[in-house]
Amino acid sequence: MKKKIKPLGNRILVERIEAEVSKGGILLPESAKEKPRQGKVISVGPGRVDEKGKNHPVELKAGDEILFSSYAGSEYKSGGEEFLIMSEEDVLAIVN
Repeated sequence: MKKKIKPLGNRILVERIEAEVSKGGILLPESAKEKPRQGKVISVGPGRVDEKGKNHPVELKAGDEILFSSYAGSEYKSGGEEFLIMSEEDVLAIVN
C-alpha cells in the first residue's frame, strides 16, 4: 500500500533530482558526492495562517523544479523512495 503524504502549513514535499553528469565524465565515489540541492515539488501544504487568522497560500505548486539550501528539510523514506519535507522558506529559486 502506497502512502499519500500531505504537508501541513507552509511545508512542501520534495523529491530530489540527480545532478547532470559533467562533460568531463569524472566519476566521484559515492562517499565524496554531495546530495543534490535540486528537486521536484510533489505536493504542497495549504499555507501558513498569520496571527489575524488570514491564510497565506504556498507560492509553489506540484511539478515545480526548485533549488534549496544544503541543510533544508527533513528526510522521509517510503517504499524505497526518498523525499524531503521542508518549509517554503528553505526554497531558494524555481528552475524554469
